[in-house]
This record gives sequence, C-alpha cells and structure tokens, in this order.
Amino acid sequence: MERIVTRRLVLEPLTREAARAALDGKPDGIRRGEGWPHADTLDALRMTAEHGAEVWLILEEGVAIGDAGTHGPPDERGDVEIGYGLAEPARGRGLASEFVTALADTILARDGVCRVVARSVLAGNLSSRRALERAGFHLEREEDGLVWYARER
Repeated sequence: MERIVTRRLVLEPLTREAARAALDGKPDGIRRGEGWPHADTLDALRMTAEHGAEVWLILEEGVAIGDAGTHGPPDERGDVEIGYGLAEPARGRGLASEFVTALADTILARDGVCRVVARSVLAGNLSSRRALERAGFHLEREEDGLVWYARER
C-alpha cells in the first residue's frame, strides 16, 4: 500500500499494528477528528487487524476524518471493491469526490485490476452517489434499495 496525496488530503495506509491498538484502546498514534471513528470504522479496523485488509486513514491537516479501503484483492474478473466513509463534520465539502478519484486511480494502476467497484451503496445516499459519479464511476444497477457503481481502467 502506498500513501496517496490529493490537493487537500492524505490517505495514509493503516498498519495492522495501529488497527489492533485502536481496537484495544491502546496508543495508536492516530489524531482523531470530530466524529471519527464512525460506526463503519470499527469494521475496517477489524478487517485490517484480523485479515490484513487494505485501509487508508483519510487525513486532513494530519487529523483522521474518515477511512477508505478495499474488500480484498481483484476477483476473477479483475474487479476490486472499495468502501469509504467520512465523519459527519467533514461531509459536504467535496472531499469524498477528491479522495475516491485518487483511490480509484491508484487501484486501477495495479496489475490485474480492470475495474474499481462500489457495491452496496444505499440508493438514498445521494451524496455518496454524487461523489462516485464525479470520480468517474457509472451506475451499473439498482436492486433492493442498493446501487452498484463501477469505474473501468
């Protein structure tokens, strides 16, 4: 995993050790912004600590305001699924479009990756949907209140 730098943000790879420390309530070196960690962050921390999943902390001026990661290596079609979330106070400023674009660019540059996908996005989460669309993702399908997006190489 590599550090990803955008105009306003840094996506800092989260180590297994830092994820374990955060889950155990031990010093982890993470400066937390208001509203972070959020509910979904605990799942990302567990996936990193237990399975070595790729997770990046989304930092603004060195403070964690969100997280993003993959759901594993490319599948048989070359798809890599991403997930992400921002703390409530960081929403509504175009940050998601910025980091989703950079994250997708980074993942699409890898060997064996044909597409980056975002599945299980709530159909009513219009801000997340707009962020994906601004990052070059296209709607693939809508089913049972969820939407699936993809961006190809």
